[in-house]
Amino acid sequence: MAGGGPRYEKFDRDVVEPEQFLLDVRKEKIDRVVAQRTRNFTVVLDRLEDNFNMAAVLRTCESMGVQEVHVVINPDAPFVPNSRVAQGCDKWLDVHLYKTFADCREHLKGQGFSLYASALREGATSLYSLRFDSKFAMVFGNERFGVSDDVLASVDGTFWVPMKGFSQSLNISAAASASVSRAIAWRDEHLGSSGDLTPEQAQELRERFYLLGVKQRKRLVKATQR
Repeated sequence: MAGGGPRYEKFDRDVVEPEQFLLDVRKEKIDRVVAQRTRNFTVVLDRLEDNFNMAAVLRTCESMGVQEVHVVINPDAPFVPNSRVAQGCDKWLDVHLYKTFADCREHLKGQGFSLYASALREGATSLYSLRFDSKFAMVFGNERFGVSDDVLASVDGTFWVPMKGFSQSLNISAAASASVSRAIAWRDEHLGSSGDLTPEQAQELRERFYLLGVKQRKRLVKATQR
């Protein structure tokens, strides 16, 4: 007599969806965040060396809805943001690493971005005179030396943050915070919203955030791969 039983029977496994494990209030929060995400405005970090600054800029970008951050690695200081400052914000971001600014520029130019570097120099444009209605990347340089000569020679322009006091310079993380906040506020005021994802991009990001929102996501991933 032939054997049988469940072990020998074909069956379809139930598909495990991350959103099944999220409360409605959490899903609503994720949906609101995704609706305000931008991929048309981004930040480039040129050879930073302080891991507190690395983390602080990432946290600013995530909190303001900037989805992508591009990093030109400092060969003498690996890009390892301080975890106590970042507070896990990097898991919600797309952080792209490059060995040279030329590689970073080529990638962004290929996507239609204009690149402006933060630099206090003759001919630089005031932050408050910039427009953010097209693809725009802000480049911030090293804590001690600023952006490199390679950056200055190949960007579309430079900008500076107007200051009212005796101090006429800002820490990189403070400069990035002021600049990103201004850019997002400009987009909200002039475009009606800072969010610009296509329906397809939004759905892809939403699904990713649903999975990241599950605390036991590693077990969930294993379950879907069985």
